[in-house]
Amino acid sequence: MQSQTALPPRGVVDLKAAENQDLESDGKSVDVNVGTSDDFKQWSSKLGISCTIEVHGITPTTTAERSDPRMYQLFTVWFSAILNVTCLATGALGPQVFELGFRDCCIVLVVADVLACLVPGYFAVFGPKLGTRTMVQSRFSFGYFGSMLPAILNVFSMFGFLVLSCITGGQLLAAVFSNLNDTLGIVIIALISLGISFCGYKVLHCFDTYAWIPNAVIYICLLAVGGSKLSLRPERPTPSAAAIISYGTLSGRLELQDLPIHISRSSTFLGHIIGVALAAAAPAIPAWEAGLGDGQDFGNFIATILSPVGGFGKFLVVVATLTLPAQSAVTMYSFGVSLMSVSWIFMKIPRYVYSVIVTAIVIPVSIVGAIRFFTTFQEIINIIGYWAASYASIVLTEHFVFRRNDFSKYKVQECWRDPSRLPLGVAAVMAFGLSFALIVPSMNQPWYTGQFARAGTGDIGLITGFFGGALVYVVLRAWEIKVGKGRDA
Repeated sequence: MQSQTALPPRGVVDLKAAENQDLESDGKSVDVNVGTSDDFKQWSSKLGISCTIEVHGITPTTTAERSDPRMYQLFTVWFSAILNVTCLATGALGPQVFELGFRDCCIVLVVADVLACLVPGYFAVFGPKLGTRTMVQSRFSFGYFGSMLPAILNVFSMFGFLVLSCITGGQLLAAVFSNLNDTLGIVIIALISLGISFCGYKVLHCFDTYAWIPNAVIYICLLAVGGSKLSLRPERPTPSAAAIISYGTLSGRLELQDLPIHISRSSTFLGHIIGVALAAAAPAIPAWEAGLGDGQDFGNFIATILSPVGGFGKFLVVVATLTLPAQSAVTMYSFGVSLMSVSWIFMKIPRYVYSVIVTAIVIPVSIVGAIRFFTTFQEIINIIGYWAASYASIVLTEHFVFRRNDFSKYKVQECWRDPSRLPLGVAAVMAFGLSFALIVPSMNQPWYTGQFARAGTGDIGLITGFFGGALVYVVLRAWEIKVGKGRDA
């Protein structure tokens, strides 16, 4: 999701007028009483229902507008988004795919999560300081036209994680209700996410203020029910350096893909490590092993672990599933604003329309992807991580090296959509592209293994992309500044 903590200004206006705003008036937010029936309005008024539809686009907010005092929402929105069963699935990849033991996985996860959280954690500072969406902020390094590249990649990244959230939710619901299959479960999760994302910022924060609570309960119950069996995990051989590095960079990509957001490290650790513990013990417990199967149905695995507590376990699974939109709705929101950052043409379409469009696409794709869950999970996260590492290094290098960590050097309000005053973007685009000269030979994927990876390094594409992109950008950006005089953004 894009980093911007302030509530946009609110007012009651006509929805149709809001939809037809031009670029100059973009950035408003409206409270809309949905429907024209007087009976409906009276009914909703009696129940105290007020439907808020945010139509704020990507126009930077002013300092006066960035005045939301509810700092606790910085915690709850991301704690809810991360504290869910998708984190368990990521942790389970260690024993299931990389054949690592519990201790090895825990060490790798703690180190990888700390490092991976530092980048999005710092990116979250840019929103309150500059009032920009992250994809808009990247214009101050990539230039107006060059920034379209990371914006497009972010759109596909958000779509990939939407697919994963819907698959996980669909499998969990199908595991509880025998007359409900993955397909219907996916549809339910997608529609709930649509409803929350459609309304926007205010409703997202309201939902995420409480969504973490049932997930915390299910984590505790998983440990309480399965805790006595976790010591039964079988011994595993000493892992290779390649397996450790590959798993570390893979798990780190879950955080790095959320570049524009602030992630709660404690919730990330908790989810990953519990997932590791459960998956590591599964081979020694026949029922758990049968529930996990070949690793493609993680939802059934969770339901199997909680089966000893009967109906209460099923209730927990259902509630935990219905809180998955805490993550997927945020991702859906980010999809819309990222697409608006690609071109001024997309800015003219309200953000909530993109929520409807992506829902219509993500449902059939998730249904197909559910057939091969873990494979899908790996492939999507790996592809996302490579470009995100290079992108992050370029934006951070611009901020620390060329702007000296001084936010006043960003002339956001004057220049954010003026190509003639923004950087040329040649340096960033070239550094981004050239970083893949190091990434490709460092990759270790089921469909491709690079020369460096074959030598036994493991998948170090994330690392080489980050440092390679930064080094190339320093050289090219210094040249760009000399030839681009007059560009003072």
